[in-house]
Amino acid sequence: MNSQPKTAIEALALCNSNLYLTIHSLLSILCTMPVSVATAERSFSTLRRLKTWMRSKMKEERLTGLALMNIHCDTELDIEDIITRFGRKKCRKMTFVL
Repeated sequence: MNSQPKTAIEALALCNSNLYLTIHSLLSILCTMPVSVATAERSFSTLRRLKTWMRSKMKEERLTGLALMNIHCDTELDIEDIITRFGRKKCRKMTFVL
């Protein structure tokens, strides 16, 4: 008795690509599609917030860094390492706004 596959990956492994070419292609696409689009939506909403007044006052590298920090907010940061890296940089421009 053959058991039916429970996931798309199992079905792809059991599918004969020579005999069922179209089904094999569809299963391959199904297996590579993301389950959720939450990360992409979170990225766009973060950029929408940052693109307002902040975008006109900063360069692309800083904007990208802030967006990545906001998107990956669950990543642990080592503050001492950040301070050490900043201290080693020779070019530390600071703009003071009055």
